[in-house]
Amino acid sequence: MAIFFHILGHNIIPIFTLIVLGFILSKKFDLDIFSLSKLNFYLLVPAFIFVNLYTTAISLDMIKVLFCAIFILVSNDIIGRIIAKIRNYDVGLTNAFKNSIMFNNSGNIGLSLAVLVFSSAPFVVDGKTPYLTEAITAQIIILVFQNITTNTLGFYNAGKANLKAKDSIIKVLSMPSIYAIPAAFILKSIDFDFTETIIWPALEYLKNALVPIVLITLGVQLSKTKFDLKNTDVHISAFTRLIIGPILATLYIHILGFTGIVAQTVFIAYSVPTAVNTALIAVECDSCQDFASQAVMVSTLFSAVTLTLSIYVARVMFPI
Repeated sequence: MAIFFHILGHNIIPIFTLIVLGFILSKKFDLDIFSLSKLNFYLLVPAFIFVNLYTTAISLDMIKVLFCAIFILVSNDIIGRIIAKIRNYDVGLTNAFKNSIMFNNSGNIGLSLAVLVFSSAPFVVDGKTPYLTEAITAQIIILVFQNITTNTLGFYNAGKANLKAKDSIIKVLSMPSIYAIPAAFILKSIDFDFTETIIWPALEYLKNALVPIVLITLGVQLSKTKFDLKNTDVHISAFTRLIIGPILATLYIHILGFTGIVAQTVFIAYSVPTAVNTALIAVECDSCQDFASQAVMVSTLFSAVTLTLSIYVARVMFPI
């Protein structure tokens, strides 16, 4: 029970506090959701991706984690298509549903959870955290991959509801995030320390602002959302993300031969709820906004319980 309340107090309650603050502010001042989404996608997200890519050392051993992320994304896409076919979703809901199960909250929940789990007992040895670096590196790879695909494929999926394929691609190409990726790798490859430039502190400020602003923005969107707690499609999304997600992760962990810390990290990383950005993308593309917002909220709410179980299961299944 101790770890349950630890996760609840250090991860879930702070997240919901920011969402509620956004909700209250929007009800009082009628904040503009479209301006907030522009702030996120044109400043905060690209800065977040660039800083993380530039500062994270990625070893060849961790390339397998990237392949795992790709395999799980493709598998979720297939599952989403099958469920959409069975449920007779239209194009808009099909792609909103796919986004809700393909893209998870690997940033403000996944990364902070990795730090919490692997810097506390039983992973502390003589006052040190020997497993933390390995766990964080694996989590960062998943995080960056999720951010890249959310802000490219996620936008393409959402745009297909109201745009032609060509216009959807143009929408993706207009997102600064995809240009932050090659920029980070180019700068990493040259003999120059970009962190010493005068622009670096500004980029770090933007990166650090992503989590609170995204959550506040979600609160604003929720204040404008019509809720239907009996929406079966939302509950199917949450079940697929929180239950089927870890099962898929287990499959690929065994296929790729992960063990110990990396296996635990991957398992926990794919047990987190739907990415907040999927709701913001729905707003930006004006596509199934209510479903996307509810999918984020319901999966985040249920994750308070399922994440606790996932951490326990990870330790039992993949001991160090």
